[in-house]
Amino acid sequence: MHRSLFGKRRSSWTILRKRLGAYPCTISAVQPPLPVLRYCGFYDCYAPQRLIVHVDRSTGTSQSTTTDVTSPAFRGLGCRCRIGRLDVKVALAQINPTIGDFAGNLAKMVDSRERAVAAGAQLIIFPECCIVGYPAQDLIERDAFIRQNLDALIQFAANCTAIAAIVGYIEPHTGDGKRRYNAAAFIRNGRVLSKHFKTLLPTYDVFDEWRHFDPAPSIQPIDFDLHRLGITICEDIWNDPDFWSIRRYASDPAKELCTSGADLLINIAASPFTLEKRRLRPAMLKATAVNRRCPVIFVNQVGGNDELIFDGRSAVYAADGTLLAEAPEFEEALLVVDLSAPSVQPPSKSIDDTSTVLKALTLGTRDYLHKCGFQQCVLGLSGGVDSSVVAAIAARAIGAENVFGVAMPSRYSSAESLEDASALAENLGIRFKQIDIDPIFSVVLGALAPTFHGLSTDITEENLQARIRGLLLMAFSNKFGALVLTTGNKSELATGYCTLYGDMVGGLAIIADIPKTLVYRLAATINRDAPIIPQRVFDKAPSAELRPAQIDQDTLPPYDELDRILLHHIEHGQDAKDLAEVGFPLKLTDQLLRMVRMSEYKRRQAAPGLKITSKAFGYGRRFPIAQKWPG
Repeated sequence: MHRSLFGKRRSSWTILRKRLGAYPCTISAVQPPLPVLRYCGFYDCYAPQRLIVHVDRSTGTSQSTTTDVTSPAFRGLGCRCRIGRLDVKVALAQINPTIGDFAGNLAKMVDSRERAVAAGAQLIIFPECCIVGYPAQDLIERDAFIRQNLDALIQFAANCTAIAAIVGYIEPHTGDGKRRYNAAAFIRNGRVLSKHFKTLLPTYDVFDEWRHFDPAPSIQPIDFDLHRLGITICEDIWNDPDFWSIRRYASDPAKELCTSGADLLINIAASPFTLEKRRLRPAMLKATAVNRRCPVIFVNQVGGNDELIFDGRSAVYAADGTLLAEAPEFEEALLVVDLSAPSVQPPSKSIDDTSTVLKALTLGTRDYLHKCGFQQCVLGLSGGVDSSVVAAIAARAIGAENVFGVAMPSRYSSAESLEDASALAENLGIRFKQIDIDPIFSVVLGALAPTFHGLSTDITEENLQARIRGLLLMAFSNKFGALVLTTGNKSELATGYCTLYGDMVGGLAIIADIPKTLVYRLAATINRDAPIIPQRVFDKAPSAELRPAQIDQDTLPPYDELDRILLHHIEHGQDAKDLAEVGFPLKLTDQLLRMVRMSEYKRRQAAPGLKITSKAFGYGRRFPIAQKWPG
C-alpha cells in the first residue's frame, strides 16, 4: 500500500487487475514484486520494468509474454501505468469573455494558448462556454449563434497543434429535447477528439440551464497520454454526497468519473462571485479532492456580464486537499502548473470581505460599461454616502476623467451637502457640474397648482424633485453619451424607499445589492489610504433632503436593525413567523415585509444591479407583483 501527496491508498494488485480488467488479459507473474507498481502519474513510487502477462487474443488462443511496461506493446493492452514522476504541465486560462463576441473571445484564447506553449505547457484548459461567453441566455436558441460558436471552435482547434486543449462551447444535437448541450471539447493535434457534456443543469437563482440544455446522456473519462481525465462542467462538481447535507441532484458526476478510472478531475466553470461563495467554493473543491482521492483542477471565468461578476480564482488541489496553486481574484491570468514537480503555492495575502466587494463592484462596473459600448458615466452627487461610494467605484473602474458628477440642489438641500459633493468630486478628480433645480421645481409646482388646489403637500412634491433630477441626468446622458449610474442601495430598493423615474433612473445600479450598513463599510475602505469621502458624510444622519429636516429614519428603522431583518428575509428566506422566532418584533417585521411586497413593481423597472450576495434583486429573485400573500 502506498500514499503520496496526490495518491490514493490502494492495493497495487487491485490497481493492475482493475486496469487490465477491461482488456483481454490476465496477470500471470510480475518481476519485480507489484507493491512498487505506480498506478498513475501522481504517485511517487515506481512501476516494474517488466511484467509477464497472459494475453487472451481475439482468436481465443493464449500466449505468455514478457513485456516492458514502457513499451508500446504494453500500453496497447490498455494499462496506464507510468514510470517515474508525472511530466504534465498544465495551463489554466482564466479569461474574461464577452457574450457573443466570438472574434474577441477567440483572440483571448489564442493569446493564452501561445503563452501556454511558450511556457512549455502540454494541456491548456479554458472556462465553461468560453467561446460564447456565459450566460448567453436566449441567444442560445438562435441557430446562427450556435453555428458561429461551432465555427469558432473549429477555427481554434485547427491551429491547436502544439498543445492539447479543453474548451467550453455549445454543442447542438438532433435528438429530442432542447437539442443543445453545454459542452467541453478535448482538442489535440488540430482536431476535436472527444466531446463532453454537462450532466447537472442548475435551475435556481440566476441559473436557468434546463431552459436551454439537455443533460449529458453518459459520461466517461478521456485518455491523455498515460492518464485519464475526468472532465466536468461547473455544477457537475457541486453535488458531492460527502460534502453536502442536502443535495440538489441524485447523481454525482465527479464520483462517477473517478469510479470509471479518472485520475485527474477537471472542472471548467462560469461560477459567479458571491460573498458566501468566496469561502464555500474553495472548501467544496478541497473536499471533492479529498473525498474522491483525486487531484482537482478548477478553471473559472473572470469578469462581469450584465449583473453577474465572475471572480476567477482558478485553482489546483492535490488529492489530499492541499491547494497547490491559485489564480488571482477579479483579473485575467494564465496559471501554469507543472504537476511533475508540484509545490504548494505560498498563501496569497488575504483581504477582508469589504475590500473584496469593492474589487468585485469595480470589475463589474468596468465590464458593464465597456462591454455595452460606454466610455463615460454620469451620476447625481447629493453629498451623501451612497452617491459618494458609487462615484468612487466609477472612478476606479473607468478613470476619473470619464466620470461626471452632477449636484442638483433644491430649496431643501443643505449647504453642507453641496460642499461635500463638491469636495468629493475634487478629491476623486472627476468632472463636476452644479445645476440648481429649484427654478424647474417652481415651474412644475405652478403648472400643477390648479389641479392640486386645496390639497396638502405630501410625497408627491418630494418625488417631483427626484424626477426632475432624473430628467436632467438623462438629458446629460443623451447629449454626451454617458451611462447614468443609479445610487440606490439594497436597503432602499427592498423597502421601496426610492422614486420610480427619479433616483431610480439609470442604466446600471452599482450598489443595488449592497445593504446600507455595508455601504458605510465600503466608504471607510475607500478612505483607508486617503480621505476621499469627506468625514461629514459619515457623521451626518442619512437624508433624501426632499422636505425640511428630513432623515431616513422618519420612514425606516435604524439601518443596522433593518439590514439584519432584510438579510434573514431576502437571503435566508425567512418570513414573519420565522423572523419573530429569532427575536425580531412582529409589528416591525409585518411593516417591513409589507413594504418589500408592495415595492416589487418598482424593482421590476429598476436598472440592472451588480450581484454580490446569495440572493439579489433581479432575475434571480422572481416574485409576482399582483399577489396578496402576507408572508
